[in-house]
Amino acid sequence: MIRNYFRTAWRNLVRHKAFSMINLLGLSLGITCSLLIMLWIQDERSVDRFHANGQQLYHVWERSFFEGKVEAGYITQGPLAAELKKLVPEVQQAASLEVNTLHTFQVDSKVAKMEGSYAGEDFFSMFSYPLLEGTPQAALKAPGGIAISHKMAERFFGSADKAIGKTIRFENKEDLRVTAVFENLPINSSIQFDFLRTWADYTPDNAWASSWTSASPLTFVQLRPSADPAKVQAKIKDFLKRYANPNDAARTELALQPYADKYLHGNFKEGQLAGGRIEYVNSSGLIALIVLLIACINFMNLATARSAKRAREVGIRKVAGARRGTLILQFVGEAMLLTFCAMGVALFLTTVLLPAFNNLTGKQLVMPVQQPVFWLCVTGLLVITGFVAGSYPALFLSSLQPIRVLKGGLRFSPSAAMFRKGLVVFQFSLSMILIVGMIVIYRQMDYVQAANLGFDRENLIYIPIEGELTSKHELFKKEASDLPGILSVSRMKQAPTAHDHYSGDIGWPGKAPNQQVLIADASVGYDFVKTMNLTLLEGRDFSRDFGNEENSYLLNEAAVKKMGYQHPVGQPLFWGSSQGTIIGVLKDFHVNSLHQAIEPLVIRLQNNASWGNLLVRTRAGKTKEVLAGLENICKTLNPQFPFTWQFADEQYTRLYKNEQVVSKLTNFFAFLAIFISCLGLFGLAAFTAEQRTKEIGVRKVLGASVPVIVKMLSANFLRPVAIAMLVAFPIAWYVMHQWLQNFAYKIDIAWWVFLLAGAITVGIALLTVSFQSIKAARMNPVKSLRSE
Repeated sequence: MIRNYFRTAWRNLVRHKAFSMINLLGLSLGITCSLLIMLWIQDERSVDRFHANGQQLYHVWERSFFEGKVEAGYITQGPLAAELKKLVPEVQQAASLEVNTLHTFQVDSKVAKMEGSYAGEDFFSMFSYPLLEGTPQAALKAPGGIAISHKMAERFFGSADKAIGKTIRFENKEDLRVTAVFENLPINSSIQFDFLRTWADYTPDNAWASSWTSASPLTFVQLRPSADPAKVQAKIKDFLKRYANPNDAARTELALQPYADKYLHGNFKEGQLAGGRIEYVNSSGLIALIVLLIACINFMNLATARSAKRAREVGIRKVAGARRGTLILQFVGEAMLLTFCAMGVALFLTTVLLPAFNNLTGKQLVMPVQQPVFWLCVTGLLVITGFVAGSYPALFLSSLQPIRVLKGGLRFSPSAAMFRKGLVVFQFSLSMILIVGMIVIYRQMDYVQAANLGFDRENLIYIPIEGELTSKHELFKKEASDLPGILSVSRMKQAPTAHDHYSGDIGWPGKAPNQQVLIADASVGYDFVKTMNLTLLEGRDFSRDFGNEENSYLLNEAAVKKMGYQHPVGQPLFWGSSQGTIIGVLKDFHVNSLHQAIEPLVIRLQNNASWGNLLVRTRAGKTKEVLAGLENICKTLNPQFPFTWQFADEQYTRLYKNEQVVSKLTNFFAFLAIFISCLGLFGLAAFTAEQRTKEIGVRKVLGASVPVIVKMLSANFLRPVAIAMLVAFPIAWYVMHQWLQNFAYKIDIAWWVFLLAGAITVGIALLTVSFQSIKAARMNPVKSLRSE
């Protein structure tokens, strides 16, 4: 019997090739979309899940209360890790980790820049980064030691075993001994580094790292297996009170987050963890489900529309004794067979499209064909898709009464026709939601890229201050300024597109003694305003003409408003125990992404700081010549360090990496959704034209023109599309309005966005339906009336 059902199903697919191909193509594309997103989601969810101690690893974060506001983040105090391990019995191990930066290393004639940081002694004992040489306990213990990656060991020493115990030159100022070699970090590690230095080497050069009033590093703890994380969190909540001066106006609390959760749940809102990349993961999964559902709806629509062709078959089978359950099994089996074929095509398409998808998402995904879990997921996807696609047609066909269909064909009830139209409305509603999302995300990304940041990020280059440039930066500035393509040169400790330094030591007359305020601060060199193309509203820039200006300050508008000054220039400003003077006010400008509102900013002069970035403003169109000239200067002044640079506009673009990926994915899936929807519409139009062949012939004989017949046939299909707009647009507005709340500066969702989305959908649908309508309308009426 099963063999007969299989043979019948196969004959049906072969006999109706056009409709089978439409269904096959739609299901194949829907499954391909699901497979690609499934691989991407699996990769996202695997990040940081490989650590053996993962169940006991936690990220410490802080929640600060001041001025009636709550702010939260992951930066903590330098001594925190050691104190938690010493005073909290449930903490088995703890380690600090500073943010990665690029540093120059040298062994003999080999020179290269590698990315890494400083970490606490327990780091390799806590995290599962396998050591090829050395031990976790000793890797970061002794001052002057360094742990390097396998890649770094091969680059400088040839192999891991040859690197251990050898000396490597750091920043051309100190020699470090290789104490360990760790395996190259896996791509699903959220932390990536080529080397780690000891925390014992970090604190002597960074006095603030031993202070409880400053914060910068990350802190990780490993709890004992018997510890209750909730109780530990409650215990350390007010841990910092013992190290801070009593202050009713401000306080900071500690909290714990499972380490593996931070990658997907790393955003804060009103002092609480509130989403993160998980929102993009969930939305991508939802989009994949929508596209697959649209493909399944196509199958339902076409199968039920063609049920008249199979009504007699059902009637005969029922008369012969077939039960309804047997018929349901047969029709679901047919859907499963088509889905099986579609799955084969989808696996091929996924393999072919995966390199392009990796380029789109910045991943290194591969088809995990050797993993049983993958095939289990594929089987589950096949069964669910086949069942969903075949469920309604099977229930509908198996419910037909044999007497009715054998006496005189099948007439659809109004409810059945309404249900089919409802499915069309549903799938086009989903498509239009994606199209509106595509337009809104594109406009927001375009707004972000074209936004006036308050400074000119075009033709602005960053060059790191390192090696000999720490003492020769003035000479560099002089020689660089003589190059014909350079307009101005200055310096800044942090890059102006990614500023995250704050101070609580800034005061002004009228500020309450116990008022705790965090103010963003920046240290710059001479000609900063000119190089950045900032707008000076009052006062002046730093200048050598006024002697020592170490205690002179520039403020932005937000800082002036915060301090309550009416005429700020010439007014005093306190930084710790030092008193200075405000010499100028700058128009507000962004020093972070547009996700954040502009904050109060105080700028001071530190022209001789030993680190930071040189800022070089170039003439438009002279980039190539300028880079060649700058490289020659750096080779002369700083020969031990390779010349490196960054463009300000490229660094700014990287701030929106997640949004750019979502934008590309939405564009792709919106096109795919509307294409699959129109495939179904095309099939329904073709079938309707086939069913109404004689009617069309009669109308033509009676004088109906081709445009009249096309209008008649098209109207029935465009009506559901019009209804879909009324359903989709309110939902699309709400979803995109919520997404835009992630930006402090955002576009308004204009009315024309919905008009454009509707016009695109109607236009594509009209082209799809009109093709079949015109074909049917132009048919010779003699042939139409003769057809069976």
